[in-house]
Amino acid sequence: MSRARWSLLAILSLTAALLTPATAQSAAETLLSQGKPAASSSKEGSSYSSGKAFDGNFTSTRWASLEGQDPQWIRVDLGSTQQISRVKLFWEVAYGKAYQIQVSPDAASWTTVYSTTTGDGGQDDVAVSASARYVRMYGTQRGTPYGYSLWEMQVFGGGPDPGGPSFTVAAAGDIAQQCSSGSSCMHLKTATLVEQLNPEFVITMGDNQYDDALLSDFRNYYDKSWGRFKAKTKPSPGNHETYDPAGPLAGYKSYFGSIAYPQGKSYYSYDRGAWHFIALDSNSFDSQAQLDWLSADLAATTKRCVAAYWHHPLFSSGEHGNDPVSRPVWQRLYAAGAELVLNGHDHHYERFAPQNPNAQADPNGIVEILGGMGGASPYNIENVQPNSQKRLSGTYGVVKLSFTDTTFSSQLIGVDGAVKDSSPTYTCR
Repeated sequence: MSRARWSLLAILSLTAALLTPATAQSAAETLLSQGKPAASSSKEGSSYSSGKAFDGNFTSTRWASLEGQDPQWIRVDLGSTQQISRVKLFWEVAYGKAYQIQVSPDAASWTTVYSTTTGDGGQDDVAVSASARYVRMYGTQRGTPYGYSLWEMQVFGGGPDPGGPSFTVAAAGDIAQQCSSGSSCMHLKTATLVEQLNPEFVITMGDNQYDDALLSDFRNYYDKSWGRFKAKTKPSPGNHETYDPAGPLAGYKSYFGSIAYPQGKSYYSYDRGAWHFIALDSNSFDSQAQLDWLSADLAATTKRCVAAYWHHPLFSSGEHGNDPVSRPVWQRLYAAGAELVLNGHDHHYERFAPQNPNAQADPNGIVEILGGMGGASPYNIENVQPNSQKRLSGTYGVVKLSFTDTTFSSQLIGVDGAVKDSSPTYTCR
C-alpha cells in the first residue's frame, strides 16, 4: 500500500464520527480462531493474506481484499465443529457497511447467523448462537471506495458470562516511565502484580506512557510490561498522550488501535454482567460532542450498575488538586445513578466516600477512586479534600475491583502483594 493511502486512512480513521452504542462484550469466553487456517476471496497483496486476521496482532498486520469489488469474504477453519457464541471484527478504515456472519459444517453450504446493512467500522462485537466448523465474514457492500480490511477477526465459544455474576478487574493510571529494567522501574512490578491477579480485564486511567506517549515509547516500555494484557485492556488517555509531536493521541491510537477506539472515538462504553462501563477522554471534556454522547449512552443503557473512568479527577488531595473540567461529567453520571468513578493524574492513591458533584457526602452518591500509582514517580498529598477516606503516597500498586450483579468493592494491592486499603462493599442503586 502506498504511503499516501496510509496517510489518508489515518486521517479518515481519526475523524470518523461513530456514535454507535456498545454491544455486550465477551467475558471469559474461549478464543477459538487464533492461529487457525484461513482463506479469503481475494487479497490486496502478499502482505495482506487472510491469516493476518487471525494472528493476534491488532496493530501491524491485517487482511485486505482487492479494492473496489463486492462481494468479498474471509473465513476461518476451527478444525472441528465448535459451539460458537461470539464473533468480533476489528476493522481497519476499509470496513464493511453491509455484511453477514455465516457458518458452515463443510465450507460449502453456509447459514447466515447475523446480518447488517448499517456497519460503521471500528469494532463490531456480535453475539451469535451456532454450531459449526467454519465461520466467515461475507461482505456485500463496502463502507469506503477501497476493499474490506480487518486487523483481526475473532471467533469465541462458550456462554457470554460462564464465570457467573462475579468478576475481577485490575485498574491503574500513570503507568510506564521510560525504563525497561532495574529495581526502580515500577511499571514492570505493577505489571507482574496484574499478572498475579489475573483479572477478567484491565482498566487504565490515562498517562499510559511517558513522557510524550510516542508510538516508539509505547513499544519500548509499556509493551514490555502492561502490553502483556493489551488484548484484554480497556484503556483511556491522559494528558501525556496529547504531547506526541505526531499529533494528540497519535501514538496512543497507533499502539492500541481499535482496542482504544472500538466505536471510532477516544471514548466508548461496554457491558459485563449487570455492569455498564464507560471509558472517557478527559482531554476533551470541553467538547459538547462527548458530553452529548455520554448523556445518550447513559440514557440507552439498561444495566443496573454503572462505572466510569478517565484521567483528570474532579476530587484530589494531591499536587494537581481538584479539576473542575470533570464536573459536567460527574453531574451526568450522578443524575443517572452511577456508582463508581476511577481516575489518575495525581500520582497517589485515594479513595472517597460516596458524594455528589458538589463534594457533599451522599449515601446515594458516587465513589471515586484515584489510582495514579501504576508506575510513575509519586506526588505528595497536599490539601485533603472532604470525604477523602484513605490516602497513600509513595505506594505503587494496582486497584483490584470485585464486582457482582448488585455490588462492588475495591482493594489497593501493593507491589509487595500486601493489601494496603480495602473499601466497604457498596450496593448498586
